Amino acid sequence: MSERSEQERSEGSDDTSRPVTAAARRERRGSARPASRRAAKRAEGSSTGDAKGKPTPSRDRQEQKKGGNPFKRFGRFLREVVAELRKVIWPTRKQLVTYTAVVLVFVAFMVGLVAGLDVALAQGVLWLFG
Repeated sequence: MSERSEQERSEGSDDTSRPVTAAARRERRGSARPASRRAAKRAEGSSTGDAKGKPTPSRDRQEQKKGGNPFKRFGRFLREVVAELRKVIWPTRKQLVTYTAVVLVFVAFMVGLVAGLDVALAQGVLWLFG
C-alpha cells in the first residue's frame, strides 16, 4: 500500500509541478496579457478614452499657480539644469580632439565638393548658353 501512495503522490506532484515556460506560468496564474490594447479594453469592459490627455490634478494645480516667487522658480530651474548636466557623459580630451578633427575634415570635404560642383555647373551653363 505504501508503494501505491508514493506513486499517487509522485503523479500528483507532476500535476502541480512548476510550468516550464513563462506563457504557461501566466496562463496558470490567470493573468495572461491580452494580445493588444483593444483586447485589453474589451476585457475591461469600460471605455476610459475620454480621460486620456487630461492632466493629473496635481499637475493641473501647479499650472494654475503660475505666479509664485520668481526667485524660487529660477533656483529650481538651475537645480534641474545641474542635475541634467550630471547625467551627461562628457568626452575625454582625446575623444574631443578626435571628434573635432573628424568634423573639420568632413566640413572641409563638403565645402570643396559643393564649390567644385558649383564651378563645374557654372562652366557647363556658360558653355551651353555661351
